[in-house]
Amino acid sequence: MTQAGRQGSPRNSSGRNGSERNASQRNTSQGGNSGGGFRGGAAKRGGGFGSDRPQRAPKPREERFVDPDEAAAGTQPGRGAAEPRSAKPSSRKPAARKPGAKKAPGTPGALKPKPRTGAPGAAASRAFGSERFGQNLGPVRRPSRKKSPRGEVPQSELHDADGVRLQKVMASAGVASRRVCEEMIAEGRVEVDGQVVTELGVRIDPKTAVIHVDGLRIQLDENLIYMVFNKPKGVVSTMEDPEGRPCISDFLRHQQGERLFHVGRLDVATEGLLLLTNDGELANRLTHPSYEVPKTYLVQVRGPFPQGIGAKLKEGLELEDGFASVDSFRLVDSTPGHVLIEVVLHSGKNRIVRRLFDAVGFPVLRLVRVKVGPIGLGDQRQGSIRNLGKQEVGHLLASVGL
Repeated sequence: MTQAGRQGSPRNSSGRNGSERNASQRNTSQGGNSGGGFRGGAAKRGGGFGSDRPQRAPKPREERFVDPDEAAAGTQPGRGAAEPRSAKPSSRKPAARKPGAKKAPGTPGALKPKPRTGAPGAAASRAFGSERFGQNLGPVRRPSRKKSPRGEVPQSELHDADGVRLQKVMASAGVASRRVCEEMIAEGRVEVDGQVVTELGVRIDPKTAVIHVDGLRIQLDENLIYMVFNKPKGVVSTMEDPEGRPCISDFLRHQQGERLFHVGRLDVATEGLLLLTNDGELANRLTHPSYEVPKTYLVQVRGPFPQGIGAKLKEGLELEDGFASVDSFRLVDSTPGHVLIEVVLHSGKNRIVRRLFDAVGFPVLRLVRVKVGPIGLGDQRQGSIRNLGKQEVGHLLASVGL
C-alpha cells in the first residue's frame, strides 16, 4: 500500500490514534496518570507525571500558617521574595489598617475617636464647645508668671459651705452640661483661685472665685460686656466728638445705658478692629506695654516694594519719640502699582505704623487693623458691632494673665 493509502487508512485513524484518545478519556475520568504526551488535565491538577499518590483537595487559604516575620517582609513560606498571594479583600477595613490609625490623636490625618455617652473626653467635653464664636482660637496662651502660693492650699480650704457647687456654677456659665462639668473636674481640668480641684463636692462663692477650665477664664460677672467694633474710615475713636464728627457712640444703639471703654485708639483714617468693654482691669492690661499684646495690621503702599525694607523694619528705626520696630513682616499681595503687607507689632505708640513706613520712604495708602491679641475681625462687616463669645473672652483674659 502506498504512503498516501496508509495516511488515509481507517486503521490509522481509528486504531492507534483512537486508542490514545480513549486512554486519555479513561485517565481523565478515573483520575489516573497518562503517558508523557498529555501534560494538561490531571497532571495540572496535582497528580504529576508518574505519580501514584491519590488526588488531594488543596487546603483553604485561611488555614495556612503565615510566619509574622515573613509576612512583614512581604513573603510567604516557600515563595522567597516573590509577591505573596493576597486573600479576597474584606468589605470592612480593620481599624488598624485605616488611614491615620497609627497617628497620634489631634494630629492632622489622625482618626477621630467616636464619643461615648458619659465617657471622659467625649466631643461635648470641650469648654464652650456649643458656642458660635471662638471655635478655632487654638491653645490658650498665657504670659509667664510666678506660681502663686495658693497652689499648695488644700482643697478643703477652698470649700465654702454657704456657696454653690462648682459643677453647677460652671454649667450656669455655659461651659457644658453639669454631667460633663463633673467629668472635667474629675479629670483635673478645673482650677479655682489657682488650685486644681478634683473633688465634686467643693462649693464656691461665684462672686469672688476665679475659675479656669483648660486655661480659659470663666467670666461669672454677667454685667461685664466685651465687644468688637469694625471701625470705618472717618470715624473718631471717642465716645463723643465736640466737632460733630462720627464717633463710636453713633454705632452703639443698643448700649445706651452702659459706659464702655475703647481699648486703644485708631486714627480717623485707619480702619479695623477696636475692642469695647466695661472691664477696666482688662482694658488697662491690654494697653499696658508690659503685657506686649500683639496687633496685626494690613498695610497698602505703592509698589514696587524693594527687598530689604522688611528686614529694616524688623531691625528697628529711630523715630522722633524713640526706637521702634515690627515683630513680623509678610508680603501678602502685589499688583501693578500697589503692594499689600501684613505687619505685627506690640507697640501702642500713636500712629506708629504710619510713621514707620514714612521712615522707609513708603507712605501708607490704606491701613486696617485686623487682629488684637487672639481676637480677629474675620468676615465681620465694616461699621458693625458684635459681642465676643465666652471662649473668645477666656482667650483674651488669658492673654494678659487674668
